[in-house]
Amino acid sequence: MTQSRSTETLDRTPLYAAHVAAGARMVAFAGYDMPVQYADGVLKEHLHVRAHAGLFDVSHMGQASLTGPDYETAARAFEALVPADVLGLMPGRQRYSQLLTDDGGIIDDLMFARPANGEGLSLVVNASRKPVDYAHIEARLPKGVTLKRHDDRALIALQGPEAEGVLSAHVSGAAGMEFMQVAELEIAGVKTTVSRSGYTGEDGYEISVPARHAEKLWSLLLADRRVAPIGLGARDSLRLEAGLCLYGNDISTTTTPIEAALAWSIQKRRREEGGFPGAAVVQRELAQGPLRRRVGLLPNGPAPVRAGAGLYDSDSAAKAIGYVTSGSVGPTLGRPVAMGYVAIPFAKDGTEIFAEVRGKRLPVTVAPMPFVPARFKRKAASS
Repeated sequence: MTQSRSTETLDRTPLYAAHVAAGARMVAFAGYDMPVQYADGVLKEHLHVRAHAGLFDVSHMGQASLTGPDYETAARAFEALVPADVLGLMPGRQRYSQLLTDDGGIIDDLMFARPANGEGLSLVVNASRKPVDYAHIEARLPKGVTLKRHDDRALIALQGPEAEGVLSAHVSGAAGMEFMQVAELEIAGVKTTVSRSGYTGEDGYEISVPARHAEKLWSLLLADRRVAPIGLGARDSLRLEAGLCLYGNDISTTTTPIEAALAWSIQKRRREEGGFPGAAVVQRELAQGPLRRRVGLLPNGPAPVRAGAGLYDSDSAAKAIGYVTSGSVGPTLGRPVAMGYVAIPFAKDGTEIFAEVRGKRLPVTVAPMPFVPARFKRKAASS
């Protein structure tokens, strides 16, 4: 997940000084100097998020907006690039989708939102894919629709079961928000854009704030005893337990949304109508099934199975049936967890297969994800 430090010139987020002052261990990641952990270490940080609330600097992510003369124009332009239903998105709501190649490969996964007021869309893309994404989008926009980067904004994630209480102490509108809702909220005199979402499987918020106010907001939230700063190490172990994809590991231009078990992110109208890059491939795989699928994996012993390990149908098979894309010890579960791709005949939950680790074949069991149940705040079911 992380990269070792090097002599390359790294960008810094607006919170770099705050991380260094807090004693963070900094690493190179996606071209940025980022905190991988603080003094408590990855394990304690991970468990703190599960029990209380953690604060993440995700300002390296790309923030942008897509605008046109009206929402429908902007939405249709974006629907020509992603398989999600953009036209049907209600004001103040957010969705997850992917930019696709013509053969259905995933260029990047992203979040997009329709602000409650406005005629366009807001986008959040992966840090490592910003140049690729922006160039891909701009090259395909019709006249009158414009992509604008917001490099002058920071992004802070507040995650965990106590996140609602923490944020509600500073702004009254936070508690009433539901999962994937977006709102313009003023926090301590600073105008922010808040979404109830995140990358941990926990309830929480992502807060877009002008870069000049980022440290003020960071310090304000950290002043609450329930909140601790969390680095990239725990962010990775949290998302793995939640069964969430990391671009470059679990999804890439060599994987389709259906292979990646992301069919849920393609709404019915788009499945039927198509009209996005790779639609023919996606529709075929929806109808006939893919040849392989991303699955959860539970090693049957104490040894973690890391990314890149081959997967086999027996402890002596010569030909691999798949490979591991992410793997580590899950601190919440106290045992190793992993995910990877396997051929469809071996993708059923409960199937025992074998992972090759240091020349040995270790038994692993295909298992449902998430490994730790999500605790998003969804709308209560009507009676």
